[in-house]
Amino acid sequence: MAIESYLWQGSHAVAQGALKAGVNYFAGYPITPSTEVAEFMAYALPSRDGIFIQMEDEIASIASLIGASLAGAKAITATSGPGFSLMQEGLGYAIMAEVPLVIVDVMRGGPSTGLPTKPTQADVMQAKWGTHGDHPIIALCPASVKESYYLMVKAVNLSERFRTPVIFLTDETIAHMRERVQIDVDEKLYIEPRIEPKDPRNYKTFQPDERLVPHQAKFGTGFRTVVTALYHDESGFQNTSAEVAERFNKRLVDKVEKYIDEFYETEEYNLENSELVFVSYGASHRTVLQVLNDSKNPKWGFLRLVTIWPFHDKLVKEKLKKAKVIVVPELNMGQMVKEIQRLFGDTKKIVSVNRWDGELITPDQLRKVAEQA
Repeated sequence: MAIESYLWQGSHAVAQGALKAGVNYFAGYPITPSTEVAEFMAYALPSRDGIFIQMEDEIASIASLIGASLAGAKAITATSGPGFSLMQEGLGYAIMAEVPLVIVDVMRGGPSTGLPTKPTQADVMQAKWGTHGDHPIIALCPASVKESYYLMVKAVNLSERFRTPVIFLTDETIAHMRERVQIDVDEKLYIEPRIEPKDPRNYKTFQPDERLVPHQAKFGTGFRTVVTALYHDESGFQNTSAEVAERFNKRLVDKVEKYIDEFYETEEYNLENSELVFVSYGASHRTVLQVLNDSKNPKWGFLRLVTIWPFHDKLVKEKLKKAKVIVVPELNMGQMVKEIQRLFGDTKKIVSVNRWDGELITPDQLRKVAEQA
């Protein structure tokens, strides 16, 4: 083992993880608080035979990513709330055309320009439902600088594995903080290869394999590739018949959700003994850790959601089955708490703790709510 220590900013860790995963294309537009990701990629990619391009806006950025990915690149962008909103039509296209790419969304306060330099977790539901139609989405959420590195590798891998866009949903606090990160530079992380077809004679752009994922031929390599965002059959040509539409949309969802157990990730503490469980994610989880460290209450525990979407109903319900009280701290007016309420209804006491003023939930605020619950 060769351990090296770094003082990384969260955004730099994201960029380092992307490079480790083989990303060789970045297109984006500067926006607070995500610009540091773009800055690092602009510095690093040219020396690695990669491409960095600053586009005129976020609409052009995601369109550029789609083209680069279809040509064989591993492609990412980074943005924040307003830019993420502009990307939604392109995101829908990429989902429908099954184009692997990663969107890093460093959340900030909104609506609109909102709080550019302040932390919130207000894009949770936008990540799930921002683009229209029934579709799968994978969203991951780190809670530390080091995890930003490893989770970004996972995000790129998942986009390649499922041939779909993945949302890396971090927040201003995690992106801008600096922490000591120790990395084994000899560590061999698994990097998902892009499975390319071998024979152009019988190739169909959207012919799924046994795991419901089509093999993607690079543009310009001799394969007849047809890509459209209309409903289409396996050849890629438009077909909006009821039979094709039903079959295609079901496969689009099933290729992700049937394999949720393979990639769904949580962190947990003391769930077997806890009467009160904090359900948290991202920056809010750091407040939970401080509360548990200060209180030393043996009847308190936590479940941290690392995979935000898709939401694993069965697993989350099982992990929280012994809790009498569930406390959900969020830097928004209450978004993920609605998923918990949907699972349990009135069978458990569910308490939402929220801030949306650009400040973090304090340990005192959260502890007082827990003690009164």
